Amino acid sequence: QVQLVESGGGLVQAGGTLRLSCASSGRIFSINTMGWYRQAPGKQRELVASITTGGTSNYADSVKGRFTISRDNAKNTVYLQMNSLKPEDTAVYYCNLREGLSRLVSWGQGTQVTVSS
Repeated sequence: QVQLVESGGGLVQAGGTLRLSCASSGRIFSINTMGWYRQAPGKQRELVASITTGGTSNYADSVKGRFTISRDNAKNTVYLQMNSLKPEDTAVYYCNLREGLSRLVSWGQGTQVTVSS
């Protein structure tokens, strides 16, 4: 079973930066996609960014040019560098891993990101 542990959330002023990390452990298929989702109160959980084992990344339009996703395949760890943060980025951010063969999905516990104006 895959476990995901997140870190790096916190409180930051608008225009500031945060770097989120998510370390995975357990029995993980070698081909997978890791990503970040976020959920604000009263809203659906939405994809922020994802990255495959091969390094192909995908971003939500709202974060393009500001956020950068990266990963360390050897450690199955994914990072999210968040620059030029806006109050609209305030949400609980969840780490996600989707296995390439079984399509099983694992989620982290979530970490709060709060951006003040």
